[in-house]
Amino acid sequence: MTVSVIVPCYNERNTIREVVSRVESLSFEKQIIIVDDGSTDENRDVLQELKSNTVQVIRHDQNRGKGCAIRTALAQATGDVVVIQDGDLEYDPRDLERMLLTKQKNGWHVLYGSRVLGNAPWSGVGYYLGGRFLSLLTNLLYGSGITDEPTCYKMFDRRVLASLRLTAERFEFCPEVTAKILRLGYTIHEIPISYAPRSVKEGKKIKFRDGIEAIWTLFRIRFVPRSRFSPEEGI
Repeated sequence: MTVSVIVPCYNERNTIREVVSRVESLSFEKQIIIVDDGSTDENRDVLQELKSNTVQVIRHDQNRGKGCAIRTALAQATGDVVVIQDGDLEYDPRDLERMLLTKQKNGWHVLYGSRVLGNAPWSGVGYYLGGRFLSLLTNLLYGSGITDEPTCYKMFDRRVLASLRLTAERFEFCPEVTAKILRLGYTIHEIPISYAPRSVKEGKKIKFRDGIEAIWTLFRIRFVPRSRFSPEEGI
């Protein structure tokens, strides 16, 4: 069982080295794909030092957004399982081992790490309420029961994720992949994870416009034919 860990990264020179170190220390077999999304700090130089047999680095010449970075990396992923890991230290890679073991034990196709179930702190009231609202909206539109739609830790069978026609450019990747997975009939399972939020001043990049775009994405995908975003029928 090999896990492709996709790391979209933009101006994370202060944290990316530690993130990669923590991921490399995990016990499962891994392929780490970092996409430097047009960083303007020293991130590029740091990533060159991190290249190895297990760490692949891809660079966008200009900033294109998290969703685009994930799609670029997905095209190179070869693992049985794919998971998203941010380039900061808000999420603890040690949770990925527990997620993988739980996923394997239960034979699940999709597993999210929930900050809500983990009773983790949030960056602020706005981010907390926004995340809860998006989760509620997802459940209302798609009949699901998830608690943390915008979580970074999303783990998939690679064949499931690769079957989707993803188009996200920015942070709308989260609602897009969630909506399309649910439309295809897959169940999104969740387990608790830890979370150490950072502030906008410390580098948090999500803005109000991203919330509006997430809402539109959830509504849009709910009412389009499934054939437009996947050639497979799902489960």
